[in-house]
Amino acid sequence: MSNNNYFSGLFSGIKSLLVGLGVTMKEFFTRKITEQYPENRKELKMFDRFRGRLVMPHNENNEHKCIGCGLCQMACPNGSITVTTEMLDTEDGKKKRSLVKYEYDLGCCMFCELCITACPQGAIEFCTDFENAVFDRSKLVQQLNKPGSKAVEKKPVPKPAAPAAKPAAPAAQPAPKATEVAAPAEKKESNPETPTTV
Repeated sequence: MSNNNYFSGLFSGIKSLLVGLGVTMKEFFTRKITEQYPENRKELKMFDRFRGRLVMPHNENNEHKCIGCGLCQMACPNGSITVTTEMLDTEDGKKKRSLVKYEYDLGCCMFCELCITACPQGAIEFCTDFENAVFDRSKLVQQLNKPGSKAVEKKPVPKPAAPAAKPAAPAAQPAPKATEVAAPAEKKESNPETPTTV
């Protein structure tokens, strides 16, 4: 082993040691922040991107946006979502899918947010609640749709009136054929004096 390799390795080790000590000393003199939990529950606010548990927002009329399509259930890799639906007859005689029960198992959820990405209506989202510890595992299975709730009725959007049709332009006269334009060629009279070849 040459002296150059020995000293280069020594200096490299000392440099990495000083870098680590610099980070340690910087954090040593940084002002410490201690959360006085649980005394500060009223003032404590989590980040908006925090994923606590899945919820289904309802409006003041106890209505939600879920249409029971089941795409969130199919997108969930752990099977933590169970959507139960039924078919109902509408006033115009058509059949419509209606949500009966939306069950969510917090115990096997891995907070991947694939269900929210797959939802076409934006009916579910993650809240920022983080106190989800329970003594009974069965309490982790939650029903997200409230009793007596229903899906928001979408009002039919009136179709815009079709613009008035313009009067049709007169049809263009077809161009005359070339045979009609050219005057018929006059037949040349044969000259009796000119001998004909047989």
